Formats: sequence, C-alpha cells, structure tokens
Amino acid sequence: MSVEVNLGLLWGAATHRGARRTLNEDSFLAGGSVFFVADGMGGHDAGEVASEAAVDALRPLQDEPIVGVDAVRGLVRAAHHAVRGIATAPGRGAGTTLSGAVLTEQGGEPYWLVVNMGDSRTYRLADGELEQVSVDHSEVQELVDAGEITRAEASTHPRRHVVTRALGAPETPDADYWFLPVHAGDRLLVCSDGLTGELTDERIAVLLLTQHDPQTAAERLVAEALAAGGRDNITVLVVDATGLADDLESTAPRDARDLRDDEDTVPRAAAWRETLT
Repeated sequence: MSVEVNLGLLWGAATHRGARRTLNEDSFLAGGSVFFVADGMGGHDAGEVASEAAVDALRPLQDEPIVGVDAVRGLVRAAHHAVRGIATAPGRGAGTTLSGAVLTEQGGEPYWLVVNMGDSRTYRLADGELEQVSVDHSEVQELVDAGEITRAEASTHPRRHVVTRALGAPETPDADYWFLPVHAGDRLLVCSDGLTGELTDERIAVLLLTQHDPQTAAERLVAEALAAGGRDNITVLVVDATGLADDLESTAPRDARDLRDDEDTVPRAAAWRETLT
C-alpha cells in the first residue's frame, strides 16, 4: 500500500466522568492514524471493561501509518468478540458503542475510513460547515428517520439513550463504514454522546471554528458540556489534517488508560506527523 504524499495530522483529546457520574465508562484510542471513542454500557462491572476491551482489540491498528480496510473490519469483529467474552453479573451484559476514523487509501490517495456502531459520533468540519458523518444506531434515530419525531424532539426523548447496535450484542452487529477523502484544513470530531447530549451541533461548530488548536478545542468542548449539565461521561477527540508536511515529527500524549485514572485532567497538546510511503 502506497500513498505518495506527506500528510500531517494534529490532534487533541479530552475526557471526563461528568458532573453526575462516579465512573468514566468511556475509553478512547488516539495516535498514529487511528482515532476511536468507545462508550461502555452496563455499569462498573461491564461498561468500563467493555469500552477498554474494545479499544485494546483495535490497538494493533496503530502499528501502521496507513491502515488496510480488511484489517479494520477484522479487528472490529475481534473487538465485538472480546466484549462478548466479558463475564458479568447475572442479567447484566457488557456492551459498548464505537465510533471513529482511521487513515487508509484509495487509488493511492489518502482517505479517512469512518467506522460507527451505536450512538457515539464522528463529524467532519469542512469549509466552515459541520457535518455528522456517522448515523446513530438508536431508537430515536429510527423515529426521526420515520418522520415520527424531529431531531430537536429526539434530544429530549425518554428513550434517547437506547441503542440498537453495539459491540457485545447477542447477535453479531454490522458496523457502518464510510470513505472520506482527506483534504488539508479539514477537522474531524469523534465524541461520546455525553457531548452531543449537552451541546447542539451549532454550538459544537462554533467552538470547532474558533478554537484553532485541537487540544484546546477538545478541552473547551468538554468544559462546556460539563457546564451545560454534564449528565454523562464526556470524551472528545479533535483531529486536524494539516496537509503536506516536509518536517515530520511525533509527540504523543499519555495512554488513554492512564488518563482515566485521573478523570478530571486532560492530556497535553499532542501532534502527530507521519510520512505516508
């Protein structure tokens, strides 16, 4: 696999247990050309373990600067089986959402492969416009698609947290996949629903447009979600495609598992530069 460009990626990450939760059941994987958020479900004996198991299964993707599509599909399936194998208390199952993107290629050109299962989300900010790339796998999204409720009504619907697909479900679910061409200046946002449950897409867009450093943007998004109520765990990844780069270097933040031990902190600004050859 060969991509004859040097592509710069600059990224930031922030996570918080929220204002009302005692435990952070979110996990994230960020670095290299791989960016995922997993939002665990099932409580302390399942949710936290499930999200961590999912990102651990996907961790080998970080070994390659350009990730093969088959490798992604295979490790997403492995993540599902890892979550399915978690032992839980009777009547409680482990599960987790998964959303994010990896850098791949099509016809020798760099592309994002966006992956989604559940109601965590991946967005793209391009030409000043914020677009939700992923489609929620949730009961309220099905109601919106059927024209029974509006998007505004979905944000306060009593069953807005009920997902219809997740890693660890009894039946092997299908993830959604999209290819997006990588354009210099584009920004990706990957987040758990702790962010989108508190902030509108319009407010998220304003913050992404005005906070130019991705680490600062991630921190500001989490802070505003907390100020708006912080009813759930909140995790945010902001990834910038900085275009052609001649001087390439890498500075990675702490591992996500270390970060969750100190949930009220966020990692320092991180930059990734990878030569794609």
